[in-house]
Amino acid sequence: MDFKKINALAEAYKSRMSAFLRDMIRIPSESGDEEKVVLRIKEEMERVGFDTVEIDPMGNVHGRIGHGKHVIAMDAHVDTVGVGNPDNWEFDPYEGFEDEETIGGRGASDQEGGMASMVYAGKIIKDLGLTGDYTLVVVGSVQEEDCDGLCWQYIVKELGLKPEFVVSTEPTDGGIYRGQRGRMEIKVDVKGVSAHGSAPERGDNAIFRMGRILGELEQLHTRLKTDAFLGNGSLTVSEIFYTSPSRCAVADGCNISIDRRLTAGEDKESALQQIRDLPAVIDAKAHVCLYHYDKPAYTGLVYSTDCYFPSWILPEDHEVTQAAVATYRRLFDQDPRVDKWTFSTNGVSIMGLLGIPCIGFGPGKEAQAHAPNEKTWKADLVRCAAFYAALPTIYLEKVMLGK
Repeated sequence: MDFKKINALAEAYKSRMSAFLRDMIRIPSESGDEEKVVLRIKEEMERVGFDTVEIDPMGNVHGRIGHGKHVIAMDAHVDTVGVGNPDNWEFDPYEGFEDEETIGGRGASDQEGGMASMVYAGKIIKDLGLTGDYTLVVVGSVQEEDCDGLCWQYIVKELGLKPEFVVSTEPTDGGIYRGQRGRMEIKVDVKGVSAHGSAPERGDNAIFRMGRILGELEQLHTRLKTDAFLGNGSLTVSEIFYTSPSRCAVADGCNISIDRRLTAGEDKESALQQIRDLPAVIDAKAHVCLYHYDKPAYTGLVYSTDCYFPSWILPEDHEVTQAAVATYRRLFDQDPRVDKWTFSTNGVSIMGLLGIPCIGFGPGKEAQAHAPNEKTWKADLVRCAAFYAALPTIYLEKVMLGK
């Protein structure tokens, strides 16, 4: 395999990747509204020569190259968050901008840039004849921003696609990432009894009861488990709601949402039980449960799941990690930074729930995700396209050497 040719061809396709990425940015594609951008991706996959391109019943787009026995997948979610306050943007988030080094717009780093690099990696593979005894499946997945990993639960469980490993192309700040903390979306509900505000002793104020729970949750955060690689578990209260007959009455209901981040060794049941065991929760007879996601995809398909997204770590000595590191070294003649994501990715299902090895390498920076004035770097698109094109062959070399 000629690594100089791979790098040179990736550089040659920089302008085409940039144009493709700008096209995707121009198409608003929040979760549940990805159809138009999926069709644009399908068009580009067909244009560059993928063997087959299909859209599944959930709306994910799958482009395939090759027919070998080793199935390798690469994933980019193609939905984005909204733009937030438009006044925080220095340019139109959908028209975006482009200069010599960067491309701006909603989705540039998170994560339509990864999609652009994957598609042109497929073209590099076809142009240079880098096919072998593998089948590459490039997936543009939907609904990740609403419910990370849901798409891959569907792809594996319902479509039967079970690759030997998956490359997540979420932004990695130039490094190779092999894990992340998990997360949960938890609801705590407290019931009270309303009464006239002039005689609050006649009622039972749900907000006061929740206030004591909030104080204990703040303390629980400081006692959560830590892991040498993933870091601390954490929790924060992200939302608070109430019910009351009026502003002149005792509140008869209060509930909160908790964003719980899970480090290695923490799981759904232990995290829920920590909250259920708090004295204020017991005293208030509060109900603690997971949120449940059941919003339809743009196709109308509903594939529901609990909002539980486990942590995962791919070992440093795993053959997939080693293949990724070797690919980076041979292409770029330097050692990579091997690290982890701060945020959550589709890896929560790919490896966290389903046990399929997952490794990360993607254009852009984590800090750009969900931020105003989001951008990515053209040099990242080029390096990632080269990496994705070379990795399957180097992985097969590792597999054959291990036999």
